[in-house]
Amino acid sequence: MKLVITGASGQVARRAAELVLAAVPAEDLILATRTPETLVDFAKRGVAVRRADFASPATLRDAFAGGDRLLLVSATDLVQRTAQHEAAIVAARSAGVRHIVYTSGLKPASPNPAVVAPSHYATEQALARSGVAWTVLRNSLYADYQLPEAAQALKTGELVHNRGRGKVAYVARDDCAAAAAAVLLQSGHERVVYEITGAESFGADDLASLYSGIGGRPVRARALDDDAFVSALVGNATGDDDHLRYGAQLVASFGRSIREGYMDSRTDTVAKLTGRAPRTLAQTLAPLAAGT
Repeated sequence: MKLVITGASGQVARRAAELVLAAVPAEDLILATRTPETLVDFAKRGVAVRRADFASPATLRDAFAGGDRLLLVSATDLVQRTAQHEAAIVAARSAGVRHIVYTSGLKPASPNPAVVAPSHYATEQALARSGVAWTVLRNSLYADYQLPEAAQALKTGELVHNRGRGKVAYVARDDCAAAAAAVLLQSGHERVVYEITGAESFGADDLASLYSGIGGRPVRARALDDDAFVSALVGNATGDDDHLRYGAQLVASFGRSIREGYMDSRTDTVAKLTGRAPRTLAQTLAPLAAGT
């Protein structure tokens, strides 16, 4: 059984690769990446490292050749990635891959307003039509992304947000990687959708309290509407206005998605798949603890 991981230079994929490599011989792992030079450490251990660029579909079939199961880590180009994912699915099937595991997002079907949702949903639909066995891992929002938010809140004393009363069970990248590795290594997960979340749900007030406790400074949550939130984000940054506004609107789309309940899911899937409890948000934020 040969296993393929795409986007292997990325953080989740690389962590999943390390976990898989601890369980199977190096010759049974194929790492596909557009930057093979960044995975020399894996190549030195006997892992096949192959060039695969989602922006160049012709590179994909050869990169996936010989693989039985493939972890398709979602690409980063939000404009192009639906077509890129569809090309990867076609290439995988053509190369003989029998099972594709895809990293998706929570409740991606319309009308989820998160900017990432449409491409996730389109990829899930493409998998369902592909004729290949599939598993979908719908990852919650990364706990790791709360580090800069918490740092800013501790600096200013305010958690400025557009989440309303919505809640999220944030999940650590490490736990997403562990869940993906477990599904890739195990059988019995065909045609299953898993929601990969942390064990605790947090609203804005909960986050403010947590940040305050970890950082040792008072933090209060301040809710804004979407337009005011985008303006606040743009106003706090420097650089190209169009780029900044796009980034701010992307962040605001997640806030709106949280507010409207699309991110409100809490499961024990990480523990069931990996045999261990997921990291808490407090553990992920530990580097911000007062005096460290």
